[in-house]
Amino acid sequence: MSWLTEFVRPKIRTLFAKREVPDNLWHQCPSCQQMIFHRDLLSGMKVCGHCGHHMRGSALERLSWTFDEGSFNRIELRKAVADPLKFRDTKRYNDRLKEAREKTHLDDAIAVAHGTIGGRKAVVAAMEFDFIGGSMGAAVGNGLVDAARLAVLQDAPLIVFTASGGARMQEGAISLMQMPRSIIATRLVKDAGLPYIVVLTDPTTGGVTASFAMLGDIQIAEPGALIGFAGARVIEQTVREKLPEGFQRAEYLLDHGIIDMVVKRADMRATLARIVGLLCVRDLPAAA
Repeated sequence: MSWLTEFVRPKIRTLFAKREVPDNLWHQCPSCQQMIFHRDLLSGMKVCGHCGHHMRGSALERLSWTFDEGSFNRIELRKAVADPLKFRDTKRYNDRLKEAREKTHLDDAIAVAHGTIGGRKAVVAAMEFDFIGGSMGAAVGNGLVDAARLAVLQDAPLIVFTASGGARMQEGAISLMQMPRSIIATRLVKDAGLPYIVVLTDPTTGGVTASFAMLGDIQIAEPGALIGFAGARVIEQTVREKLPEGFQRAEYLLDHGIIDMVVKRADMRATLARIVGLLCVRDLPAAA
């Protein structure tokens, strides 16, 4: 074989070969339609640098954005019965669970961790909307109770990030029973004299809104987050009136006294650290 076939031809093939380009390097903002480079999106905590739109974050991202860097540890949550009703719609519930677990790398629609925020210890529970719409079943109820017990054990505030479409229909009445269970979990924290803080993210609806999501000592929301119980169309059909502009959005709820503040994602950690510092006064040293 000559040098043409051994050296020149491979070089030419390399120059003209098709390069594999990942298809997820750019993301389009759903609000302003601008394209955002994936590294810029991650460094900006999934907030559009053009219009400030807050895109949805995963439960694990919430934990990393909230805790001091390298300060938190996730806890293993109690397992729930996988398919108590042997439910099947267009596919088996067990198959839906398997797909959601592969997609999110979580056992269910909640993740719980403990660590520090601004140097102060805290327990954080974050819901995962990509896990069957963040729906609340027995596993989510277990996670909230476990988070509350851990907060009491560590004498730390409990912070919950909500993101849910409501109760999980595949678990029927069992999912509805998680509403009073979650309320009991919040009472465990409050009866211990500890702060219970809720951060409402897009979207927070249904049975989650009707239970623990609206019981915080401090209610915070991210900009533009959809927060409500029933859908706007259902409400319009019921009251037979046109709903006002921005109805069920975070800013509308703030103006009408339903939540305490709307905080940008970049400011969330500092805001939570300040609130925890103000509410956990018993952590302060006694005056001499």
